[in-house]
Parts: sequence; structure tokens; C-alpha cells
Amino acid sequence: MNKIIKWSGIVLGAIVLLIYTFNIDYIFKGVRTIYFTGNNTAFISDYEYFDNREIITSNPKPWSLHKQYNTVKESEKLKKLNEERKTKSFLVIKNDSILFEKYYDGHTQNDISNSFSVAKSIVTSMMGKAIMEGKIKGLDQPVSDFFEEYKDGIAAELTVGDLASMSSGMKWNEKYYSVINITSESYFTNDLRSVILRQEIENKPGQSFRYSSGDTQLLAMVIEKATGTNISDYLTEKFWEPMGAERSALWQIDSEEYGMEKAYCCIAATARDFARFGKLYINKGQWGEKEILDSSFVELSLKPVFDDSPFYGYGWWLYEYNGKRVFTMNGHRGQFVISFPDDNIIIVRQGDYNMKGRVSNQSGDLYNYIAEGYKLATAIE
Repeated sequence: MNKIIKWSGIVLGAIVLLIYTFNIDYIFKGVRTIYFTGNNTAFISDYEYFDNREIITSNPKPWSLHKQYNTVKESEKLKKLNEERKTKSFLVIKNDSILFEKYYDGHTQNDISNSFSVAKSIVTSMMGKAIMEGKIKGLDQPVSDFFEEYKDGIAAELTVGDLASMSSGMKWNEKYYSVINITSESYFTNDLRSVILRQEIENKPGQSFRYSSGDTQLLAMVIEKATGTNISDYLTEKFWEPMGAERSALWQIDSEEYGMEKAYCCIAATARDFARFGKLYINKGQWGEKEILDSSFVELSLKPVFDDSPFYGYGWWLYEYNGKRVFTMNGHRGQFVISFPDDNIIIVRQGDYNMKGRVSNQSGDLYNYIAEGYKLATAIE
């Protein structure tokens, strides 16, 4: 028994030594946060296990309720989908009024939930604002203007627009169910800036779409440098408060010491407040009498950047449903903000599970939320 204990200790010590030797000690935090809580990937309430920065609202302006609020019932298909997929919030807004909302498993309209990659669309909106204010010169401005790490070789060709369109050519492996990989490291590291800046640009930038959380993170770091403030405060000042968000939100940061937001994900907010970005883009950057984003930037964001990737613009996913134009904000585990600009309809879904598929061939949960949400919204005038 003593030998077993002795050798177990030696093996464990060797493993720990290897982990620190190869600079992957972040896995301790990952195992503790994910596996010890009964999960196998990041989850919608995991912000409770990380440091956060607050996105403050001081002038809330609640959505109006539709005159037929919650009188239209969800279809049996939608009801079953929400139950099976562990939906927490399902919200339908029509003509700027809440037509339908339902919450599950004790979740309420005031509860916040991790957005995951829904945040990517918000970061590109912040880039648009920084361009509008002249703090970023434009989509063609070289990233090397902000970070000298990108001054040499093909990295010197990298532009702000390449980051927003997911075409940086950065070495990146997007995985969510493995502890040892760059995506997990960026999620659990205490120093996110250094993790991103050591990623090589291995392919010529601006050539093709390749989904990469690293692109959005580097874009946020550019915005941070350009504006001279952290991106939570920039979001608060330029979007959250002017749009009258009902609740303050949280944005996960890597650590109190380094204070960098996980910009590719991890804004925890309510369904009602995420819906405001759908409205902002439907209204082409206008919020009441206030111009928050330049309309030409909004229109450009909602067009494909590459012909062979017609489903992605600058930070937004682009689809079509029954001849209707649709743009969406999508996040891990099925976080969706779905907008029908021609009908002024916004659908928000927050939850724990998502079955992937393709809207183009009418498969997967996103397609079903688009279809069933639209049917519900158009069941009345």
C-alpha cells in the first residue's frame, strides 16, 4: 500500500511538473470550473466562477408590451424544442414591442446569461463606433499600428477589417470540448493578451473566412488601444446606456491583475437587453433620435465579405428564410438573437443545449427557432 501511495505521488508530481513546464497550468482552472461543476464545456452561468467587469445601466427604458402580449401560444413544435433543448429564455419582439416571452427552470426576465459568441457581433459594433469617432481610421488600418508584433512578414498585411471578417490567417484551432487547446487556454488563462499576441499569422490575411475566436479577441485589443479605455466601459458609454438597457450586465475578464475582457464571448445579460442589438441593426444604427452607428457601416456589416462564405459579414451571420432576409448573433450552446429586418421582428433564445445544422438546408435548432419564431410573430397583425 505504501508503495502504491508513493508511486501515485510520484506520477501525480510528474504530471503537475509537466503541466507547468509546458505552460498549460490553465487546465487546473478549467477542470475545476467545468468538470467539477458537472459540465463538459463552458455553460451559461459560468460567469459566477470568473472575475467580471460590470456593464452599467443608469437610465433603463423597458420595452413596450404588445397589445396582444403573450396571447399567441407557441406551437407544439416550438414548445417541445424549448423543453428538450433546456431553453431558459424565449422572446419575440414585433414592431418594437414584446409579443411573446417565456422563461424556464426558474429563469426570469431579470436573470443574466452568458452570451458566448453573441458577443462577437457586439465587438464588431464597437469597432464600427470607434471608426465613426475617428479612433480607428477604417477597416483597412493595419493592426501593426496598434501592436508591433504584426510588423513583419505576412502579419504586416493584417488589417482591422480582416479581424472583423474572420480572415486574419491566424493559427487557431476552435474547439469547445477539449481542455488542452488554444480556445480553452484563452478561456482559462490569467493573461489573455499574451496568449493572443503569441499566435502566429500563418496564412495571408484577407483571403477567406475561417471562424476564429482569436480574431475577435485581437480586434477587441485593438479597440482597447484605440479608445484608451477598457471595452466594458466603452460598451457602457456608447451602447448600453444610450440604448436604455434594462439591467446592468457582466463581462468576464481574464483576471483582476490583467483585466482583459474575453471579448470573443462572455457577456452575461438578459434576453431583453441582447435584443436591443437586433433593433439597432434593423434601424440601421439609429436609436430614436440618436445615431449610434453609421448606417453605411451597418449595411456593410450585413453583407457577405467573401463570395464563398455568403453566410458571414462583419461580425454577423446572414441567412434567408422563405425569401426573407435574416441576420443573427450566434453563440455556443444555442444563444441566438435573430432579426427579420423587413418585418421588424426580433427573436431571442437563451439556453443550455443546441443541435447544430444548416439553415440553408433547413436543419438544426437555429433554423427551427427562425421558422417557429417567425410563425409565432406573424400569427397576428
